[in-house]
Amino acid sequence: MLLKKNRLINILSFAIFFIFFYAFSQLYFIKNLKFINDLELIIGQASNLPARWVGTKDVNKNIPILILAGHADSQGLAGAGTSGEAVDKLGLNPMDPAISDELFWNLKLQEAIVKLGKMKGLNIRSYDPGIRNIDDANDPRTNWSVGKNFAKNGGYAIEIHFDSYGDYGVGSGLIPPFFETPNKIDEAIARKFGRFPVLFRGGLGAPRRQIRILEIGKLEGLLEKKLRNLKTRQRTIKFLSNEIVQAFLNGINTHASSNPMLDAEYTFLPVIYL
Repeated sequence: MLLKKNRLINILSFAIFFIFFYAFSQLYFIKNLKFINDLELIIGQASNLPARWVGTKDVNKNIPILILAGHADSQGLAGAGTSGEAVDKLGLNPMDPAISDELFWNLKLQEAIVKLGKMKGLNIRSYDPGIRNIDDANDPRTNWSVGKNFAKNGGYAIEIHFDSYGDYGVGSGLIPPFFETPNKIDEAIARKFGRFPVLFRGGLGAPRRQIRILEIGKLEGLLEKKLRNLKTRQRTIKFLSNEIVQAFLNGINTHASSNPMLDAEYTFLPVIYL
């Protein structure tokens, strides 16, 4: 009788141990699985617009990279950038009443990308006009003018943005330049964030000036919550900047491959449209 009782206790002990071990292992693997897919979870949907371009042009390992914060020179104008879901729909206070929430995050991410990029050995810098309202898009102090000259001299200029929330926004992705073949940095970024067609909305001002646009994601939902939450803000900015810098490194270190595949929308426009 005692032997049977001991066997029963052993079986119950083993069952309890197995249940706790199983629960712990599930929590552990789910947690790590979430981390692996963190970028997709945080930024939400990527652009699903038809864009089949592939960047295969090699880039020099020391290529100069310029990071621009979208809308840094157009506050108070038509192109101030999105206020985000939290402000427009949920009635929360803006991060800084003097600028749009998009610019607030663009500037934070710009700084983090450049800081991390330099640590990783990239030839990278940023530009901020400092003046938040410049009426003339061709003023030499604007993002577009500085970025255009930078690209003209062989540099890689990219403007950081967060897309509009709701139905107006498309999602994350890279908009490549008009007049040059997409390169391997473009491809590496597109593989992480998605890709837009070159002629998105008829052709935006930055790509017409050979400046890439990276839409990080819609400024809504989990992405915006993680940015606004003091407990997750720095980790989120650091994580996003690391993904972007790693894409730069991947593109620079990728070996030559096949010729780019261009879709019907990928058209190299004449310089007259600059």
